[in-house]
Amino acid sequence: MSATNFNTKNATYRQLMGNGLTYTIPRFQRDYSWGDEEWEDLWTDLIGAIKPDGEPAHYMGYLVLQTRDDKFFDVIDGQQRLTTLSLIVLAALKNLQQLISQDVDPENNQRRLEQIRQTYIGFLDPVSLVPRSKLSLNRNNDNYYQTYLVPLIETLPQRGIRASEALLRKAFAWFERRVADYVATDAEKGKSLAQFVESMSDKLFFTVITVTDELNAYKVFETLNARGVRLSSTDLLKNYLFSVLHRETQHEYEMNVLENRWEAIVGRLGSESFPDFLRIHWNSRQPLVRQTELFKTIRIKVKTREEAFQLLRALESDLETYLFITQPARFDQGSQLQDNLQTLALFNVTQPFTLLLAVKRLPSLTEQDWQMIVRACVIVAFRYNIIGSLSPSEQESVFNRIAVDITKGTITATNQVITALAPIYPSDATFKAAFAEKSIRTTNTRKKRVVRYILCRLEQHVSGGEVSEFESDVYTVEHILPQNPGEGWDHFRDETVEAFVFRLGNLTLMRTAENREEGNAPYGQKRLAYGQSQFAISRKLAEDNAEWTPERISARQNWMANQAAAIWRIAQLS
Repeated sequence: MSATNFNTKNATYRQLMGNGLTYTIPRFQRDYSWGDEEWEDLWTDLIGAIKPDGEPAHYMGYLVLQTRDDKFFDVIDGQQRLTTLSLIVLAALKNLQQLISQDVDPENNQRRLEQIRQTYIGFLDPVSLVPRSKLSLNRNNDNYYQTYLVPLIETLPQRGIRASEALLRKAFAWFERRVADYVATDAEKGKSLAQFVESMSDKLFFTVITVTDELNAYKVFETLNARGVRLSSTDLLKNYLFSVLHRETQHEYEMNVLENRWEAIVGRLGSESFPDFLRIHWNSRQPLVRQTELFKTIRIKVKTREEAFQLLRALESDLETYLFITQPARFDQGSQLQDNLQTLALFNVTQPFTLLLAVKRLPSLTEQDWQMIVRACVIVAFRYNIIGSLSPSEQESVFNRIAVDITKGTITATNQVITALAPIYPSDATFKAAFAEKSIRTTNTRKKRVVRYILCRLEQHVSGGEVSEFESDVYTVEHILPQNPGEGWDHFRDETVEAFVFRLGNLTLMRTAENREEGNAPYGQKRLAYGQSQFAISRKLAEDNAEWTPERISARQNWMANQAAAIWRIAQLS
């Protein structure tokens, strides 16, 4: 490649495969995984493009390649599509081979078969019959691909093979049938098969992004993911770590052990969740690294076989904790600890996770300590994020600093962890001021759940009782000033409605059935229902307010703010 590290162009399948270039799916890239649904979608798109009145072209998406010489390319992203297209070409060759065996225009069809093979698949050594392919698959799939599919072996093995190899065999048979059906009515089937491959190669095109090393490839992943294009940076990270091991040893057993342990981690998380886990894990032990710099940092820090295994062991040690704090609903129900973790999930606040991973590694940690710190994280998240809407990046930095101090042994006790949260614990005065002005639009499902959580906690505080299952549909958020006020609400102008309807002071709890009955009724009618409510905060609303005005909304919200400061409170920091 020239002086640049990044190149982008559009290329047809013919331009990719018909120019003497070779493509390798890295040794530890994911296995072939496409199934019937993906095959059907691709076939439908393909036929729609190559039929006489079809589309002028069909876009196949991004293809990310890595090269140092513009001749040999590693396929960083796009391996499923390239592999499947090669299977379609091989399916057409198989149909040509059958015509030859049936003595149908054998000389011309043999020339067609050889020409298509050399152009899109590679050549077959005439002595050894060993294929020299333009595409090589990963370590688990390449042997099956090269040994049985590329040479067009008549009977393909079905037993004792991997699941991904079975998918390759099934895909090949699936497309072989589709191609046969496509030319079934043509008088000159050999010619039609050749035309099918040529049309496919001209009509399908990719946006090809070529980079020179893994770091640039990772930057491509970040850019494309920011634009909504789904790529797997997990695979890229995996390939790098295994390349570190590959440089130092050729011991196949060790490589297999490492891969199995890696896949066990990714399997429990899911490929798309792994980068988040990696970053949170890393930031629970090291100075803060942003997602865009993570891969570069790992390349600097992890360069040897020992360091690769050390990272893997550390990931394994944090995995169970990470799953628990991020997916608490998957575990046994009922504990206060789990309720607090589910509240963090409701808030959609992830910044405390680095701290929680580090805390769980404290040798002296008791169950009571663990619950206390998780509760403290919920309170900080409520004050700082939900009500204060303060900078999450500054908050993340504080959590990271505490986590690193725990890892280094500077912080060893629960009370030290709590004290260190002070910079991101808004004072009572700051919190009350923010709460007194807070609006939360309940048109969003998650935000409606947050409001119901707030009201239920206020209810518990005021009544001294429990509001069980605050997310139950039995309860609903009542807008005292309705979202669409009708008769009896003339004293609220449109702009006033917009300013006050989603204020916390304008919201209360009701049973869902009662809420439907009251609807947009005037305040006087609603007040009667509030006075008979099972909820203390709604009865108090009726007792304290003979009318409902902007001033009364603000007064009620100031009262709520004072209650909230007592509810969401860390005594050690107040």
